[in-house]
Amino acid sequence: MSKYANTAEYLATIPEERLSAYTRLRDIINNNIDKGFKEYISYNMPGWVVPLESYPDGYHCKADTPLPFASLANQKGFIAVYHMGVYADEKLYDWFVNAYPQHSKRKLDMGKSCIRFKKMDDIPYELIGQLMKKMTMKQWVSLYEKHIKK
Repeated sequence: MSKYANTAEYLATIPEERLSAYTRLRDIINNNIDKGFKEYISYNMPGWVVPLESYPDGYHCKADTPLPFASLANQKGFIAVYHMGVYADEKLYDWFVNAYPQHSKRKLDMGKSCIRFKKMDDIPYELIGQLMKKMTMKQWVSLYEKHIKK
Protein backbone atom coordinates (compact mmCIF):
# COMPACT_ATOMS: atom_id res chain seq x y z
CA MET A 1 0.00 0.00 0.00
CA SER A 2 1.42 3.35 -1.00
CA LYS A 3 1.48 6.26 1.40
CA TYR A 4 0.33 8.48 -1.50
CA ALA A 5 -3.22 8.18 -2.79
CA ASN A 6 -2.42 9.95 -6.06
CA THR A 7 0.23 11.88 -7.97
CA ALA A 8 -0.92 15.24 -6.58
CA GLU A 9 -0.09 14.05 -3.06
CA TYR A 10 3.34 12.94 -4.24
CA LEU A 11 4.01 16.22 -6.05
CA ALA A 12 3.23 18.13 -2.85
CA THR A 13 6.27 16.50 -1.20
CA ILE A 14 8.83 17.56 -3.83
CA PRO A 15 11.12 20.44 -2.83
CA GLU A 16 10.54 23.70 -4.73
CA GLU A 17 14.02 23.58 -6.33
CA ARG A 18 13.20 20.25 -8.01
CA LEU A 19 9.50 20.59 -8.71
CA SER A 20 9.86 22.21 -12.14
CA ALA A 21 12.32 19.55 -13.38
CA TYR A 22 10.24 16.74 -11.91
CA THR A 23 7.03 18.07 -13.45
CA ARG A 24 8.70 18.53 -16.81
CA LEU A 25 10.02 14.95 -16.75
CA ARG A 26 6.57 13.66 -15.85
CA ASP A 27 5.04 15.62 -18.73
CA ILE A 28 7.69 14.29 -21.14
CA ILE A 29 6.94 10.74 -20.05
CA ASN A 30 3.17 11.18 -20.31
CA ASN A 31 3.48 12.76 -23.76
CA ASN A 32 5.78 10.08 -25.17
CA ILE A 33 4.94 6.77 -23.51
CA ASP A 34 2.72 4.27 -25.32
CA LYS A 35 -0.90 5.04 -24.47
CA GLY A 36 -1.46 1.45 -23.30
CA PHE A 37 0.53 2.20 -20.15
CA LYS A 38 -1.32 3.90 -17.29
CA GLU A 39 0.06 6.24 -14.66
CA TYR A 40 -0.25 4.61 -11.26
CA ILE A 41 1.18 5.10 -7.78
CA SER A 42 3.34 2.11 -6.90
CA TYR A 43 6.36 1.69 -4.67
CA ASN A 44 5.47 5.09 -3.17
CA MET A 45 6.08 6.98 -6.41
CA PRO A 46 4.32 7.73 -9.69
CA GLY A 47 4.89 5.04 -12.24
CA TRP A 48 3.59 3.74 -15.53
CA VAL A 49 2.28 0.21 -15.59
CA VAL A 50 0.57 -2.33 -17.78
CA PRO A 51 -2.92 -2.27 -16.25
CA LEU A 52 -4.44 -5.51 -15.02
CA GLU A 53 -7.24 -5.25 -17.57
CA SER A 54 -4.56 -5.43 -20.31
CA TYR A 55 -2.36 -8.00 -18.58
CA PRO A 56 -4.35 -9.90 -15.91
CA ASP A 57 -1.32 -11.97 -14.82
CA GLY A 58 0.17 -8.85 -13.27
CA TYR A 59 3.63 -8.61 -11.79
CA HIS A 60 5.19 -11.99 -10.96
CA CYS A 61 6.31 -10.77 -7.52
CA LYS A 62 2.73 -9.84 -6.63
CA ALA A 63 0.10 -11.04 -9.09
CA ASP A 64 -2.61 -8.57 -8.04
CA THR A 65 -0.26 -5.68 -8.91
CA PRO A 66 -0.07 -4.17 -12.41
CA LEU A 67 3.14 -4.93 -14.30
CA PRO A 68 5.54 -1.99 -13.74
CA PHE A 69 7.38 -0.40 -16.66
CA ALA A 70 8.67 3.03 -15.65
CA SER A 71 8.70 5.21 -12.54
CA LEU A 72 9.73 8.73 -11.61
CA ALA A 73 11.04 9.38 -8.11
CA ASN A 74 12.26 12.31 -6.12
CA GLN A 75 15.03 10.75 -4.02
CA LYS A 76 17.16 12.35 -1.31
CA GLY A 77 19.91 13.61 -3.62
CA PHE A 78 18.47 13.24 -7.11
CA ILE A 79 15.51 12.66 -9.40
CA ALA A 80 15.40 9.14 -10.79
CA VAL A 81 13.78 7.75 -13.88
CA TYR A 82 13.33 3.99 -13.62
CA HIS A 83 12.84 2.25 -16.96
CA MET A 84 12.50 -1.52 -17.01
CA GLY A 85 13.05 -1.62 -20.76
CA VAL A 86 16.69 -0.54 -20.48
CA TYR A 87 17.14 -3.21 -17.82
CA ALA A 88 15.60 -5.99 -19.89
CA ASP A 89 16.66 -5.09 -23.45
CA GLU A 90 20.39 -4.93 -24.10
CA LYS A 91 19.96 -3.14 -27.44
CA LEU A 92 17.82 -0.45 -25.82
CA TYR A 93 20.36 -0.09 -23.01
CA ASP A 94 23.21 0.27 -25.51
CA TRP A 95 21.24 2.84 -27.53
CA PHE A 96 20.57 4.92 -24.43
CA VAL A 97 24.16 4.79 -23.12
CA ASN A 98 25.53 5.76 -26.54
CA ALA A 99 22.99 8.56 -27.09
CA TYR A 100 23.34 10.10 -23.64
CA PRO A 101 26.58 12.07 -24.26
CA GLN A 102 24.93 13.79 -27.23
CA HIS A 103 22.24 15.17 -24.89
CA SER A 104 24.10 15.96 -21.67
CA LYS A 105 27.49 17.30 -20.71
CA ARG A 106 27.39 15.37 -17.42
CA LYS A 107 28.54 11.80 -16.91
CA LEU A 108 25.74 9.25 -17.07
CA ASP A 109 24.76 8.09 -13.57
CA MET A 110 22.85 4.88 -14.12
CA GLY A 111 22.12 1.56 -12.46
CA LYS A 112 20.32 -1.39 -14.03
CA SER A 113 17.04 0.44 -14.59
CA CYS A 114 17.68 3.67 -12.68
CA ILE A 115 18.83 6.86 -14.39
CA ARG A 116 19.81 9.46 -11.78
CA PHE A 117 19.80 13.23 -12.28
CA LYS A 118 21.58 15.22 -9.56
CA LYS A 119 21.80 18.52 -11.48
CA MET A 120 18.43 19.86 -12.55
CA ASP A 121 19.98 22.18 -15.15
CA ASP A 122 21.27 19.36 -17.36
CA ILE A 123 18.50 16.78 -17.60
CA PRO A 124 18.28 15.41 -21.16
CA TYR A 125 14.51 15.79 -21.52
CA GLU A 126 14.49 15.13 -25.25
CA LEU A 127 16.41 11.88 -24.75
CA ILE A 128 13.99 10.72 -22.05
CA GLY A 129 11.13 11.40 -24.46
CA GLN A 130 12.88 9.34 -27.14
CA LEU A 131 13.47 6.53 -24.63
CA MET A 132 9.78 6.41 -23.76
CA LYS A 133 8.87 6.06 -27.44
CA LYS A 134 11.22 3.10 -27.94
CA MET A 135 8.99 0.43 -26.37
CA THR A 136 5.27 -0.22 -26.64
CA MET A 137 3.20 -1.90 -23.98
CA LYS A 138 2.93 -5.04 -26.12
CA GLN A 139 6.70 -5.13 -26.64
CA TRP A 140 7.27 -4.74 -22.89
CA VAL A 141 4.86 -7.59 -22.01
CA SER A 142 6.53 -9.84 -24.59
CA LEU A 143 10.01 -9.02 -23.28
CA TYR A 144 8.85 -9.47 -19.69
CA GLU A 145 7.37 -12.88 -20.42
CA LYS A 146 10.43 -14.00 -22.35
CA HIS A 147 13.17 -12.87 -19.96
CA ILE A 148 11.85 -11.93 -16.55
CA LYS A 149 8.66 -13.73 -15.57
CA LYS A 150 9.36 -16.96 -13.72
